[in-house]
Amino acid sequence: MKDTRLTELAEVLLTHSLTIEPGEKVLITGNTNAKPLIKELVKKAYQLQALPYPEVIDDEIRRLQIEEVKEEQLVLQNKWDLDRFKDIDAFIQIVGEENDAEFSTIPAEKWELAGRVMKPANDYLIDNKKWVLLNYPTPGAAQKAGKTFDDYFDYLLDVCTVDYKQMEEAQRPLKELMDKTDKVRITAEGTDLTFSIKDIPSVMCFGERNIPDGEVYTAPVKDSVNGTITYNTPCPYRGVTFHDVSLTFKDGKIVEATADKTEELNKILDTDEGARFIGEFALGLNPKITEPMGDILFDEKIAGSLHFTPGEAYDEAPNGNESSVHWDMVLIQRPEYGGGEIYFDDVLIRKDGEFVVDALKGLNPENLS
Repeated sequence: MKDTRLTELAEVLLTHSLTIEPGEKVLITGNTNAKPLIKELVKKAYQLQALPYPEVIDDEIRRLQIEEVKEEQLVLQNKWDLDRFKDIDAFIQIVGEENDAEFSTIPAEKWELAGRVMKPANDYLIDNKKWVLLNYPTPGAAQKAGKTFDDYFDYLLDVCTVDYKQMEEAQRPLKELMDKTDKVRITAEGTDLTFSIKDIPSVMCFGERNIPDGEVYTAPVKDSVNGTITYNTPCPYRGVTFHDVSLTFKDGKIVEATADKTEELNKILDTDEGARFIGEFALGLNPKITEPMGDILFDEKIAGSLHFTPGEAYDEAPNGNESSVHWDMVLIQRPEYGGGEIYFDDVLIRKDGEFVVDALKGLNPENLS
C-alpha cells in the first residue's frame, strides 16, 4: 500500500525546495531502496509538466569503484557530470544508507583524490542549479538511530514536513542579528571558544537545500578562532564515527585534536591545509529533531544545537578557507546535554538551547511547529 506521506514529501521537494516550473529538467538520483520515493517524484514531476530523469545507485558498487579508482577515470567522470549538469535545471539527491561502514575500507587518499578531481562538476551544480539533498528511511539508518524501522520511518517523514514557511519568517531576525555581529563566544562543558563573524554573510536554511532543514549558518573570520570546543554528539565521517571530539584553536588553526580515535582524527585534519581551519558556524533550529541520529543531515539541525565545521567554507558565506574536507561536528546545549551559552558581541542570545532575546524567541521549539 502506498504511503501518502511520500506523495506529500515529493510535493514539498518539487514545489517548495526546487520550485519546479513546467518544462524544467530534474535529475533524481537515489539508492535502490529509495525507489518508492523516486516513483512519487517522477509522477509528481510529470504532473507539474516537468521532465524527470531518475538514476538509481548502489553503495556496494560505488565502494568497489572508489577503492580502485584512477585519476584519469575521475577526470572523465567529472567531464561527463559537468556536461549533464549544464543540461538540467534541478537536482534531487536521495541517500538511502543501509550500512554505515560500507565506505570505511576506502583509503583516505582515494577520498581526497575523488573530492579534488570531481570538485569542478560538483561546484558547478551547487553554484548554478537548484538542488536539494535528503535521506530515505532504511533499516540500517534506523538501527544507527536506535529506533525500530517503523518508528524511524514515521519520525523521518514527520521531521521532513515541518512548516518551512513559518520557519523562514522566524529565521529572519536571527539572520539580521548575525549579519551585524562581530564577536561570538560559546561556552559549554569543555568549551570556551571565541571568534569573529564580522562582514561574513549569514544564510537561512528552511527546506530549499536540505530536507529536513532548520539552521542559519555563516563562517568565522578564518584566523579569529581561539579556545576549545568539545562536541557531545557522535561525529561520523566517511564510514567511521568519532566520539568525544575536542578541538583547540590558536589564531584560527586547530593546534590540538583529541577523540576516542585521536590518531585517525588527526589524519583527517591533516588531509590538507584548510582541514585545520573552520569553514562554517551554524545554529540548529528544527523543533522536531531533538536527539543525535548519527546522521549529520539530521544532527546539524537539532533544536538547541550548533555546529562548528572544520574544512571548506560555502560560497554563500565565504571566509577564504578551501579544503576537500567539510566535517560538520555538533554540540547540543540543552540542559540534558550539559547546557551552554552563546553570546553575540557580549550579549547573551541563547542559554541552554533556548533563545532569550525577544526578537529570536519565535525560533524556540514551543513557537515553531
